[in-house]
Amino acid sequence: MSGQKAFGRNGMGSLPTWVDLQPMAPQLVATMRRYLAQIGAVLRPGSVGGADLALRSFAGFLTETAPEVSSTAAVTRAHIEDYKPWLAQRPGQNKARLTPATIVHRLGTLRMFFVRIDEWGWDEAPARVPMFPGDLPRLDRPLPKALDDAAAAKLLRAAQNDKRLLVRVTVEVLLRTGLRVGEFTALRSDAVVLIGAGPWLHVPVGKLREDRYLPLHPHLVQLIDDYRTRHVAPENPLLLPRENGKPVDRHAVTRYLNKAGAAAGLPHLHPHQLRHTLATQAINRGMSLEAIAAMLEHRSLDMTLRYAKIANRTVAEEYFAVTDKVEALYGQPPVLPADSIGPNMARLRREHHRMLGNGYCARPPELDCAFESICETCTFFQTSIEFRPTLQAQHDDAAAKTQTHRAQLFGSLLDRVDRDAS
Repeated sequence: MSGQKAFGRNGMGSLPTWVDLQPMAPQLVATMRRYLAQIGAVLRPGSVGGADLALRSFAGFLTETAPEVSSTAAVTRAHIEDYKPWLAQRPGQNKARLTPATIVHRLGTLRMFFVRIDEWGWDEAPARVPMFPGDLPRLDRPLPKALDDAAAAKLLRAAQNDKRLLVRVTVEVLLRTGLRVGEFTALRSDAVVLIGAGPWLHVPVGKLREDRYLPLHPHLVQLIDDYRTRHVAPENPLLLPRENGKPVDRHAVTRYLNKAGAAAGLPHLHPHQLRHTLATQAINRGMSLEAIAAMLEHRSLDMTLRYAKIANRTVAEEYFAVTDKVEALYGQPPVLPADSIGPNMARLRREHHRMLGNGYCARPPELDCAFESICETCTFFQTSIEFRPTLQAQHDDAAAKTQTHRAQLFGSLLDRVDRDAS
């Protein structure tokens, strides 16, 4: 059987099946399938499926271009260097070529195969790992595609006007919680819980193998209750199934979203855009990066920082604060006059120390403040005896709420103003 015959269409590009490959390279197939069985014991099915595709792709390349390679132990660096351009020319699913992301995934998965069988001490491992991190092309990192405020408002209004309540509840929950679509479809019937005085949404174990709780707006609680009262049987294990009781899948979610999107006059939408939209809205309105990372279950702040590139309020505010002065430069000599800061900026400089309600901040206005929410612990913070009643009230409030650290902070500030006044 020729290598060319092995490449039948199977819905994932032009790849051979293991049955196709077995007669041509039985030892190669045995090693790769043994590897898949090993990672299948510790990885999710989706990850194993991706590895299956990557290994069949490489095995198909070897049977087609290097039939003399009967074992993975015989794979050399030259085979890898030939495989990379071969892979780049392969057709994708409904595309003329594989996408860059697919190429990165297949090469990265193949490299992990060689790294692992080398670490495991398999006899089928090559003398040295034939792949390096530099073999993986670097992908572009476009910013998340969020809806702007006007588009998000149109989408929400269209969803609220839809006759099908499931469309509305789907769009509103995704837009107001930032859930991944898989997390949304997996919500259990007991996901809405009361913690303290407020409702929370229990998000089950998901992409990062952790569960979490999200604060839930009372409006969403009422909306979910309305849908469940009308359409969900009490014994259904899911929080928001279809009206017939069957689970909602990601394709249905996309349809519901685009039904509302079409009514709002928006182009095709992906559910993940609502996650990006919430994050962008949150950071643009002052929510901390740490809180956003916890809400969205980001593995690191690097992921959250991408939203800061979309909605950096500090950059925008400072840019527009100087725009008039910059524009004035184009019609003036290149040297600015000494009073170019203008009366408003001069007043701001003079009154900068009055920015706090319980003391003074001596930080020069040119310097950024990394402690916007904890000014009392900043080295530039100043206070005096005239603010003692406010400080005492803050100390008493902290003590009443058993906030030990906060009470100690205001206690030390009270001691300071008393010493300064004596």
